[in-house]
Amino acid sequence: MDALDEHLGPPVDLGDESDSSDNSSRKSYKSKLPLARPLCVERKTESGFQKTYRICLELIREAMLHHRWQEAAEYMASFTEILEDRNKVRAQPNKELVWRISIEILHHLSKSTVKDYNIIYERMKHSGVKHYLMICLEHSFHLMLHGQIECAKQQLSIAESWRHGKESVSQLQRVKLIQAYRSLLDYMIWCDKKSMLSQNNSFESDIQGMHTCFRHASVNLQEILKNPGVWDPFILSYVEMLEFYEDYEEALKVLNDYAYDSGFPPNPNANVYMYQFLKRHSAPEKKLMKVLRNLRVLVPSHELMLEYSFLLLQSEKTSDTQKALGVLLEMLDFACWRSNLGVWTCLHAAVHRLLLQEEGEVIVHEQMALRKDWWPALHFTSFHAKKDLEENAKLLEVKASLEKILCPGRPLSYYINRSPKRLPDNRSSWRRHLGIHNTCLIIHNPGTNEDVLIKSRRTDTSSSWSHFGSRLVGLQGSKDL
Repeated sequence: MDALDEHLGPPVDLGDESDSSDNSSRKSYKSKLPLARPLCVERKTESGFQKTYRICLELIREAMLHHRWQEAAEYMASFTEILEDRNKVRAQPNKELVWRISIEILHHLSKSTVKDYNIIYERMKHSGVKHYLMICLEHSFHLMLHGQIECAKQQLSIAESWRHGKESVSQLQRVKLIQAYRSLLDYMIWCDKKSMLSQNNSFESDIQGMHTCFRHASVNLQEILKNPGVWDPFILSYVEMLEFYEDYEEALKVLNDYAYDSGFPPNPNANVYMYQFLKRHSAPEKKLMKVLRNLRVLVPSHELMLEYSFLLLQSEKTSDTQKALGVLLEMLDFACWRSNLGVWTCLHAAVHRLLLQEEGEVIVHEQMALRKDWWPALHFTSFHAKKDLEENAKLLEVKASLEKILCPGRPLSYYINRSPKRLPDNRSSWRRHLGIHNTCLIIHNPGTNEDVLIKSRRTDTSSSWSHFGSRLVGLQGSKDL
């Protein structure tokens, strides 16, 4: 439809202009907007063919705007004669117009078949060379949607080998895109063969055919990393095949290059894929935390930040507890996490641990310094208290226990008659209220979807934590504290 608008111009207001009161009121205001072009202006020098073309295009547009698709198709059958126009200036725009309008009409005709699409695509391919590659790519997409994977691959193979004149930059980019999608189709065929092998007794020929698909796909997929861009589905396909053949080292190299090569644009998904791969293969927590640390820089509100904070809380280092506090507060800066019990539970655990340290209160206040003016309105109002009580009473309990320490010196507003007691003003009472006199906390691990018991011990010389993970099967996330 955009292509039609470019040819026909925006519509003109054909309403009654005889209202003198309206006209008089408009005289005092002069619009700075450009005047719209009239709909299908008749030119003095236009030929009979051009006039017919203009009127036919107007009728097609009118029928499409009112969803009269059968009528539009009937007009389109005559409009295709515009392809015979020998004017070099209008030739390419006319061909693209016919291509896009025809496909749009077929999409909305209930009786259209794959054969009808094939006829249009083949005719448009041979009507000119400028749009040949893009028409081939779109044609293959349509065949894929109808499950004709082999036919789609054949179309892309033809387009990949097609050359015309001196290769331009745009043509080279389209060829690379076609090569990438052809490799994706090889991957899809590989997946079909793999599922067949798992269902039936495998023969040597079947295994060899499957490996051939992998080899064909890997040739172009390896080239993707040489072209900076966002290639998520292609990278995932390649990694899955490499894992199947147990080439874990190459898979890790591919993901590492995709995530950390400076030539590629920042891509949070690349870090997610790296983390998921490392987790599948039981990588050390140190490596997992490194990946999540990079992801935090790109998307501090990502759902994996909850796992990151849990890993940090598993550490005995005070610095990691401070990092966990920062990660959790950054998550809660976003409204999407405002009512998440898991995040508030982990925040409670981080504050719980920091208050065992002599400087713990100072650390918490430093983190909240830039938030003190707007955090209470985001999380701690009577409206939030009422809503949390209705939706999750446990969330109300956890948040209420944190309001005083997170927002000191402010009137307590996260309160209703059934709300728990507030944190007292002295430090020892804070500890008792947060349960620090108890020696353990139960925290839900979002990575394993299980609850973990973290135990603490007070020593004679300093406040420290030693903890162990005791998986408590059967506990629910709503019973974290």
